[in-house]
Amino acid sequence: MKIALLDDNPEQLERNQRFLNALPVEIVTASLTAKTFLQEVKLSKPDILILDLNLGDSYMTGMEVAFELKLPVLFASSNTPEYVKEMERLKREESLCVDHITKPFTEYEFQKTFTRFLQEVKFFWNQHYVTLDLGKQKRTKIAIESIVYLVADKASGSESNNKQIYFTNRKAENLIDFSFSKMEDKGMLKTQFITIHKSFRVNVNHIKHYNKKEEVIEVEVFNAFGKLETMKLPVSENYQSFLKSFRK
Repeated sequence: MKIALLDDNPEQLERNQRFLNALPVEIVTASLTAKTFLQEVKLSKPDILILDLNLGDSYMTGMEVAFELKLPVLFASSNTPEYVKEMERLKREESLCVDHITKPFTEYEFQKTFTRFLQEVKFFWNQHYVTLDLGKQKRTKIAIESIVYLVADKASGSESNNKQIYFTNRKAENLIDFSFSKMEDKGMLKTQFITIHKSFRVNVNHIKHYNKKEEVIEVEVFNAFGKLETMKLPVSENYQSFLKSFRK
C-alpha cells in the first residue's frame, strides 16, 4: 500500500520514513506542511496517511487534513490525548480505520503499531473493493464507492455480456464478461446497486436527483476531460416506485 507522511519536524519525518523502510509499503509523499502535503497527495494518491496533529502553522491541523482526505490514518503525535474525541468522530462518521501512537516512540513500537494498523486497513480494504476486468486490464482493484453506474454495452450487441462502467474518479471503461445476475458474487450488493432499468444498475449513494416528470435520475460521472459531468439515466416504469420516495 502507498503511504503519505506529514510531520513538521524534519528529523521525525526522516525517522518515520526510515521506520517504514523495513515494512511492505511504498512511501509516495513525505511533507513538512499541510499545504504542500495536500497538493502532493492529489498526484500520489496514497492509501494510508501518517499524520502529526499540531503542525506549527496556521494552515491546517493534522486532524483537519484527515477529515479533508477521508483516508485510513495513523496519527503519530505528542499530543494525541487531546484529540481522542475527534479521532472517534472521524472513525464513526467517515467509517475509516483510525489509530494513534504517542511520541516519543521507538522503532519497534512504531513498527508494531503500524503493522497491526495495516492488518486492519487490509481487512476493510478487501471488504470495500472489487476486482474487475476492465478492457485489457485484467483483475483491476476498484473501490466500490467510486462506481457510479453500469450499463449494458449496446455497441457489442445483445449477445455480449460486456458492460460500460462509470466512475467518480476515472473515465468510463469497458467491463468484460460481466453479468448483472452475478453482481453480488463480486461484492456489489443489490441494496447498494439498484435497478432503474433492465440495462442499468446504479450506485444509490451517487443519485443526485430523481426527476419524476422526465422519469430520469441524475448522477455525476468522471468524463474523458477529467471533470465531473451530470448525466441523466432513464427509469423504467417498473422501478419508479422506489425512486418516488427518494429524497436528495
